Amino acid sequence: MSPQTADTHGDRARPPALDGETPFDRATAHLDAPLAVVDLQAFDANAADLVRRSKGKPIRVASKSVRCRALLERVLAREGFAGIMSFTLAESLWLARSGFGDILLAYPTADRAGLAELTAEPQLAAAVTVMVDDPAQLDLIDAARPDGARGGAEVRVCLELDTSFRLLGGKVRVGARRSPLREPAQLAALARAVVRRPGFRLVGLMAYEGHLAGVGDEVAGKPVFSRTVRVMQAAARKELARRRWEAVRAVRAVAPRLEFVNGGGTGSVQHTAAEAAVTEIAAGSGLYVPRLFDNFRSFSGRPAALFAQPVVRRPGPGVVTVLGGGYPASGAAGADRLPVPYLPAGLRYDPQEGPGEVQTPLLGPAADGLRIGDKVWFRHAKAGELCERFGELHLIEGDRVVDTVPTYRGEGRTFL
Repeated sequence: MSPQTADTHGDRARPPALDGETPFDRATAHLDAPLAVVDLQAFDANAADLVRRSKGKPIRVASKSVRCRALLERVLAREGFAGIMSFTLAESLWLARSGFGDILLAYPTADRAGLAELTAEPQLAAAVTVMVDDPAQLDLIDAARPDGARGGAEVRVCLELDTSFRLLGGKVRVGARRSPLREPAQLAALARAVVRRPGFRLVGLMAYEGHLAGVGDEVAGKPVFSRTVRVMQAAARKELARRRWEAVRAVRAVAPRLEFVNGGGTGSVQHTAAEAAVTEIAAGSGLYVPRLFDNFRSFSGRPAALFAQPVVRRPGPGVVTVLGGGYPASGAAGADRLPVPYLPAGLRYDPQEGPGEVQTPLLGPAADGLRIGDKVWFRHAKAGELCERFGELHLIEGDRVVDTVPTYRGEGRTFL
């Protein structure tokens, strides 16, 4: 059994009280830290919960949140999952050559060498769909073709709808700055440019609602903030559902054979799945359940991905020092972007130092029970970024390692 129960809530993936070794310690007793593990029981339970919340609509796995081919294969073998949402063209081509198909590149690309490779090989072009939100991106693709604009394979294209929520006549924006295409008429205009242009086929529409899928609505100790988030998200969901429906209708009027409409994210799966206009859901972080996903009322998950650092010093009573551990996540800088000590329970950072590049002091009564060489287990703030720090993941079932598999980094692939 994983030491984390399924009943997590609020700031809530708190470790249970444990005496002595954890199952993670027993499973990795023969291994030296630093190391990273994935609890397969928790991983599979999280996958099942995503499928339950998607209400029958297929889930496209966000590879950015996994960054391990073996685990991508594992989840895609499950009923309810279909296709990959990738994050760079180089990654997309590598995955396609590795045997993965139906790859949606979630971001526009300026990788001219990759585009030349894509357009030179019909099999790759059939497996990868590129993201476009500006005619200049079409020009870039044409310029990269092996024989100029008239040559090369047909390129599959997806358009992206801006999902941000606007208030006060657009003066206030809630949500990521992504696509410039906000109104249905703008999407329809670009759709016409795509279908009229030789060498391209419009196959999809995507709308990622990060302000709904990635922002928790029940943050422990912040009741006013949490209520404000819930009010904002309720209004934003209503506005986006209307605009997304109109956008899909406008694009389908230009391209009736549109293959998919993608939306969602781990925190909004059940809400997005309820929209009739959406045909598939994107999710990935919900497989590992990093700490940023502890603060949602509508679902709970089991932390599946952890990393361990070794105790290398005991500076005094109530203090231990571990090697390294300063692995901040991307996004606006803040305490919520830092990993958190997880096991043994009751450890915290020294506020004067925090998690460091080469050493991290940890304070708390639990420190006195740790010896030199013992492991301290941490949870990362975001999902796949952890894999940029480790070359392999030890896959755990119960209290044993059942396999060790390479991350992208372990295969010599660092795409960003």
